[in-house]
Amino acid sequence: MALYVHKYGGTSVGNVERIRHVADRILHARDGGDQLVVVVSAMSGETNRLVSMANELQDRPDPREMDVLLSTGEQVTIALLCMALQQRGCPACSYTGGQVRILTDAAHTKARILDIDTERMQADLAQGRVVVVAGFQGVTGEGDITTLGRGGSDTTAVALAAALKADECLIYTDVDGVYTTDPRVEPRARRLDRITFEEMLELASQGSRVLQIRSVEFAGKYNVPLRVLSSFTEGHGTLISYEEEENVEKPLISGIAFNRDEAKLTILGVPDRPGNAYKILGPIAEANIEVDMIVQNVAADATTDFTFTVHRAEYKKALDILSRLRDDLGAREVTSDDTIVKVSLVGVGMRSHAGVASQMFAALARESINIQMISTSEIKISVVVNEKYLELAVRTLHDAFKLDQA
Repeated sequence: MALYVHKYGGTSVGNVERIRHVADRILHARDGGDQLVVVVSAMSGETNRLVSMANELQDRPDPREMDVLLSTGEQVTIALLCMALQQRGCPACSYTGGQVRILTDAAHTKARILDIDTERMQADLAQGRVVVVAGFQGVTGEGDITTLGRGGSDTTAVALAAALKADECLIYTDVDGVYTTDPRVEPRARRLDRITFEEMLELASQGSRVLQIRSVEFAGKYNVPLRVLSSFTEGHGTLISYEEEENVEKPLISGIAFNRDEAKLTILGVPDRPGNAYKILGPIAEANIEVDMIVQNVAADATTDFTFTVHRAEYKKALDILSRLRDDLGAREVTSDDTIVKVSLVGVGMRSHAGVASQMFAALARESINIQMISTSEIKISVVVNEKYLELAVRTLHDAFKLDQA
């Protein structure tokens, strides 16, 4: 008997009719003899509705109270799905993150999973029940509700699959797999049959919204095969796993990711002294602001221009911090830009092929797209450009590397 973890996103459970459809899919899998643990998100739009109400009441909502508020969305879905399953004669039991005892740290709105107690789930599975768990949430050792960040239901599903040693984790969403890029931007984008954990991790970290980055990290760390499928159409989706030995000759580029939610900050004319980089980024880190790309340029007058990017939602907070630091550091000025985007090429084939960067830069230059920042890793090249060039840049690179061809 195989054990599978299914995860259904907000669009898959967006209304009662779709919940019925999910229940039918679960019942079909269970009738095939599989044990099932199901993780669900809040109904599509529900989290945004709750956030909007919170913002009407408080300029910067208290993180602890936000976790209490936002965790209610998934609680509605797990109960409704269990009702639909029970109506079909399928025994099912719902659990919140706290009831399952998904233990997390106390970083409200961005909590990390520390441990999972599988005892109640194992007992239910042994009794033939389908276990339905609220995604996106957990509980601290003190009993406070926490959430795992937007998209955290993916992380819940993979973490449960790892803890239960599931055979596979199936992520059902509104797309039928992982594509070479977003088909809404490039209609010729092609669905991939399989991709490595490493490539998917880079795509997720660079802006692909198919899977949350932490879920891919979990899957890679515990070697949990992931499959991305559509909950609305049939198909095999895209398998994400470690690369097979006999399949080492990989395509040069697997996909193009992009992130619209970037902002750039620069502190100019900082005296070039040891420790100043920490003095800049230390307060940023203490404010729990994640920094993405970093560029430092040393000028002939012994000063440094220090540039970094952050998520656009944290742009104003980061700008306030830099502005306060300017005089203490003896810097000349602080500049910022929240009209940038990041575009990234990803592929394990880069390891054995030279000239990818030059081909990328040449393709963008032909379209007069100016590159503001560059970042590279072994299997990824990222550039920052003005947001008005995003779609043109993606289509240009997709064509330049012939990603529409299998």
